[in-house]
Amino acid sequence: MRVLICDLSQQDGNEVEVCGWVHKIRKLGAIIFLVLRDRSGIVQVVYRNKQISLHLESVVSIKGIVKKNQKALGGYEIEETHTFVFSLAQADLPFLPEKDINTYNLESILDHRLLSLRNIKIRGIFELEATILSAFSTFLRNHKFTEIKTSKIIGRGTEGGTELFEIDYFGKPLYLTQSPQFYKQAMVASGLERVYECAPVYRAEKHETRRHLSEYVSLDMEMAFIKDEHELMDLQHELLEYVFQEIKQQHDSVLKMWNVLLPSAKQWASVPRLTYAEAKELLRQILGKTVFDIQPDGERALCDWAAQKYDIEAVFIYAFPRKKRPFYTYFEETLTRSFDLLFRGQEISTGGQRIHERDRLEESIVYFHLDPASLKDYLSIFSAGCPPHGGFAIGLERFAQQILHLENVKEAAAFPRDRKRISP
Repeated sequence: MRVLICDLSQQDGNEVEVCGWVHKIRKLGAIIFLVLRDRSGIVQVVYRNKQISLHLESVVSIKGIVKKNQKALGGYEIEETHTFVFSLAQADLPFLPEKDINTYNLESILDHRLLSLRNIKIRGIFELEATILSAFSTFLRNHKFTEIKTSKIIGRGTEGGTELFEIDYFGKPLYLTQSPQFYKQAMVASGLERVYECAPVYRAEKHETRRHLSEYVSLDMEMAFIKDEHELMDLQHELLEYVFQEIKQQHDSVLKMWNVLLPSAKQWASVPRLTYAEAKELLRQILGKTVFDIQPDGERALCDWAAQKYDIEAVFIYAFPRKKRPFYTYFEETLTRSFDLLFRGQEISTGGQRIHERDRLEESIVYFHLDPASLKDYLSIFSAGCPPHGGFAIGLERFAQQILHLENVKEAAAFPRDRKRISP
């Protein structure tokens, strides 16, 4: 009977079949100890008076008798009776997944990505991200949101910027989307009222930093009939509390491997909220200099301040100046109903209320020196009536980066894309 390694405790004394990858081999005279790895864990297999010709990472099926052994990994081992080789790995692999990843630098890990993904600790990153995606969707579905899928090929930039990847579309220049923003608003206005999407977006930003990717997964939501940005912050606060809860329940081993803790419910309940002006004044006091904008060093300083005062490395910043937000952001005089969420020293989410009146939206388009004619399809949403609404987006990889204290966001992308890396 084929079983997963995690289920061996239920099979003591039984003959089972386990399938996986050869993780380690150790020979002691007439006894060979082989460590086998599958998606659920690792187990020691004992060969007595046998010779085997296997290399690390070979894929095999092993039959044997399950026996208790408190000294063995997981408290059980398998006395081998038969081994079948599905695929023999070469002897001199350029990256060995069983080695401590600290023995490799980031470039080497990414250059050998197809092998480094087999490392248990690295693989844990993507198991955790899968739970973030699942929890994000489950929470929003439970709050009556509808999942949507929108086009990633667009005619112009969503946010009016130039950081776009141009593509040849049957001889016509089009672009990869920066955000599903316009489509989210269209679906809200369609009568769905509450929508969300988990999908890749693309930013042609000429950055080479620990926090930027050219392609990343954006967790987006949009909802109708809101009063202001605080309603969105309240929802995001509750959403992330649920996400943390699911991660704790499902990935205790991953958190331990990375030696990290998640905020307790009590800590998360105390996340402070500062206006943009308050945050800048606080940074002036902390950094001892005039602050013109909240830069990465300011984000770290604000999270450190929140940790000392509220015991949580997170803070909401809201009421950003109009000039620092996209043209569609709802504004009152010079300030907007928008916000960012900083977590463990870095912005992981941005959102806010949107303009829902066509005349006011056209005024904002002109204010930002954009051409209303180029946005006629978008403007048509508001000609037919649109409810007050807003939303936010969370960058999946950056969120996982901050949860696990990863040095570089590329570690949280299975196949990262930046200015230089386009393979594998």
